[in-house]
Amino acid sequence: MALPHDYAGQVCSLARALEIVGERWTLLILRDAFYGVRRFGDFAAHLGIPRAVLSDRLKTLTAAGVLERTPTAQGRDEYRLTTKGESLWPAVRALTAWGDEHYAPDGPRRVLRHAADDAPLDTDGHCTACGAKIPVRDTVVAPGPGLHPATATDPVGAALNHAHRLLKPLHTG
Repeated sequence: MALPHDYAGQVCSLARALEIVGERWTLLILRDAFYGVRRFGDFAAHLGIPRAVLSDRLKTLTAAGVLERTPTAQGRDEYRLTTKGESLWPAVRALTAWGDEHYAPDGPRRVLRHAADDAPLDTDGHCTACGAKIPVRDTVVAPGPGLHPATATDPVGAALNHAHRLLKPLHTG
């Protein structure tokens, strides 16, 4: 029997949020959107996600106003985080930090840094040098001690072997 897509009888905000972001693959799609991934093919290649599942998740996120789908001059569609989507950054950052703490024996694959002074961010998103709470647009993702660059087999993974400001389009060729 398939699981339902909603939490019938649950009236809390967490249940409503999970209806949008709680399905398998959704948070990884959002993580990649924060990294600057915008094209369907790049999401598919980097995540190794079945195309039908990716299409379904992108439709759900777009319908919910988390992502917007925009055509480009080259005739391709791109997916960009909306303001509503960007407001998910603290949750994505916190889950990543939790995973790094408990499931990254070689250290985090990627670290977050303050774009202004290149200092690392703590697990709460504060700059370790200046102490400021750093917004997503001023955050850089950079290779961490647990990253093994030779394992990147797709253009997104290869591009993320270099420091990159979050939300800026990731150029994959």
